[in-house]
Amino acid sequence: MKILRVLQQRDFALLWMGLTVSLVGDGIYMVAIAWQAFNLTDSPSGLALVGLAWSASVALSAFAGGIVSDRIERRRVMISADLLRAAALGVIAALSISHTLELWELVALVAVFAAGDGFFAPAMNGMIPELVGPEDLLDSSAIEQIVRQGMRRLIGPAIGGGVVASVGAGTAFAVDSGTFLVSAVAIFFIRARSRPRGGTATGLVDDARAGLGYVRSQRWLWVTVVEQGLALLLYLGPLQVLLPFIIRHKILGDSEDFGLVLAADGVGSVIAGLVMSRRGMPRRYMTALYLAWGLGTLPLVGMGLATSLAPLLIASFLHGALITVGIVIWATLQRSRVPDEMRGRVGSLDWVVGLALVPVSFALTAPLASVLGAGTTLIVAGLATTLLNAILFFGYRLWQDEPPLVALAEPHAQPRAGVA
Repeated sequence: MKILRVLQQRDFALLWMGLTVSLVGDGIYMVAIAWQAFNLTDSPSGLALVGLAWSASVALSAFAGGIVSDRIERRRVMISADLLRAAALGVIAALSISHTLELWELVALVAVFAAGDGFFAPAMNGMIPELVGPEDLLDSSAIEQIVRQGMRRLIGPAIGGGVVASVGAGTAFAVDSGTFLVSAVAIFFIRARSRPRGGTATGLVDDARAGLGYVRSQRWLWVTVVEQGLALLLYLGPLQVLLPFIIRHKILGDSEDFGLVLAADGVGSVIAGLVMSRRGMPRRYMTALYLAWGLGTLPLVGMGLATSLAPLLIASFLHGALITVGIVIWATLQRSRVPDEMRGRVGSLDWVVGLALVPVSFALTAPLASVLGAGTTLIVAGLATTLLNAILFFGYRLWQDEPPLVALAEPHAQPRAGVA
């Protein structure tokens, strides 16, 4: 398969290996954190508070992470972030296993864990184009999403559901902690070294201002960054808080059922990633991006109406497939259309704006669900996000901003470091 060609490049293969293991841990974490929060509070408010802590911490740390990753060797930033996340999860595991964990401790430690996410993501986004050539950017984005969604949504949750059901959430957190240590070791052996990039002679404020100025100058970029912020405000809190609540209270499912629903999302994501690699970048890529994301939240309507496990599995599969198509296109655009010296800051700004309103989403979910009901809240969230995508796409005429991505079709002139 063509997509496997990118794994012949040693350094990218090491990054992929570490990411694969840590994302399995993330899938375990998704089940463990939901069941741990419900065990502490038995209501959506506990998980909503945990989600708020995670998103607020990422939003506060991600832009700083982007500036740091444009100044400091990105490999070091990623290793440090992995070690921080491993430590936070290790403490959660110890407190959970000893049955002394309290909700405020869980919230505080999740915030520390999220700070590691905020530094790791922009550093990795900036590092991948240093490991592969321009003609491999789409495949690297596709395989990243196959790994990310397949491990995080498919294999990880399936393992996590069994681990939580059999030995408890504390052990699941301990396993997740170990996966970040594996990732740190894999990244340590990457040979490629990024050089300090833009703004090394300027201050942090000047670097931040330059990054913001670049984003404002690119309509396709700033509109899509804003779209993500508003879309996640509308639907992420309801999806992450109310989906496990519905499984637990409406269809009377358990942690294994929740793992299966997340796994269905992962199956859709893996299939979508493989299809994207085979078909290549769409010529009308902005149109395809907004169509995929616009339709990708409609499955929340099915989730809100579901009264058994089967409709939840189908809706989750469709959500994973459509959202992944958009993510692959979006990641490839950032890595091909954004200059290298700006890539860390643009990636981190994408995270910051995308997550800035997520704490509000989590904070509003429980009150809205108490008034409207969990199912109705999911339905409204899905329809509103689809409408948002249509308004932005047609309002800003984004189909007019689709210049050919020539670099994706041209072989790079010089071999990359670590090519096998």
